Amino acid sequence: MLHPQARALLDFIEARGIPPTHTLSPAEARAFYRERRAATQPEPPPVAEVRDLKAEGPHGTIPMRLYRPLGTSAHAALPVLVYFHGGGWVIGDLDTHDVLCRSFANGAGCAVASIDYRMGPEHRFPAAVDDVLAATRWVRREADSLGLDAGRLAVGGDSAGGNLAAVAAIAARDAGDLPIAFQLLIYPATDMRRGHPSHQANGQGYLLTRDTMTYFHDHYIDDAGNDLDWRASPLLHADLSGLPPALVLTAGYDPLRDEGMAYAEALTAAGNRAAYVCFERQIHGFITMGKVLDEADTAVALCSAELRRALAPA
Repeated sequence: MLHPQARALLDFIEARGIPPTHTLSPAEARAFYRERRAATQPEPPPVAEVRDLKAEGPHGTIPMRLYRPLGTSAHAALPVLVYFHGGGWVIGDLDTHDVLCRSFANGAGCAVASIDYRMGPEHRFPAAVDDVLAATRWVRREADSLGLDAGRLAVGGDSAGGNLAAVAAIAARDAGDLPIAFQLLIYPATDMRRGHPSHQANGQGYLLTRDTMTYFHDHYIDDAGNDLDWRASPLLHADLSGLPPALVLTAGYDPLRDEGMAYAEALTAAGNRAAYVCFERQIHGFITMGKVLDEADTAVALCSAELRRALAPA
């Protein structure tokens, strides 16, 4: 059964006549996402330091934001989570996920490098993939100057960001030049064909709809043939062995639920250590909504604990 708080949020959205994302232009959708976060996100917790940085990638400069947790020395070499925000490869930015990144930094006792990768429709697939790989390599390369421990680097993200984190982990394994210690995959999109049963069961009425998924897909991917490319659909990679340990988290009333679970099962079947947790009563996007959804705080605490454990000194 849907959590009463999630039901109340959906009823509030309907009563206020808040327009669905797929009815807006990308520019409108981005502005709306930034503005509406104040209604559902907690106040940003203090951290020890926040720095805006820039990395260079194949398509130009990539903005990022580095967080250091409370209670840490500026000289300590911290483990780091390289984080990719959600938003369907179309919306979202450093500000929409600022609270979440601060919370992960404090909860896990690690630095967090949040990446402002290029998005569609201005920069279509695989530009986002290129950016997250370039940014992750830059963080590792500059670790000493940033006060980071390059040997304890994780990737993570929610929704589209979870997709990009999964792809980054595979690409890093294949290249052999970017050791990744852990992957945090929060309701990740893993199969661009969008054919799993939860796309039908949860496709209407639970915030993220089939229409909005199509909107995001079509602004990111302009050739349906790319749906079969593992850089778009990591679940379709022929070899998922030898990947970093993972936590895959899903929501019960999310169209992406089944492909997230399928990815966790595929990781385990390929011999990886992968934990899977479904918040059965929640909707897509819930982890950022701690102001109105109590289980968001539980999910943040769980992710933080797993990050802390995975990135602990050997």
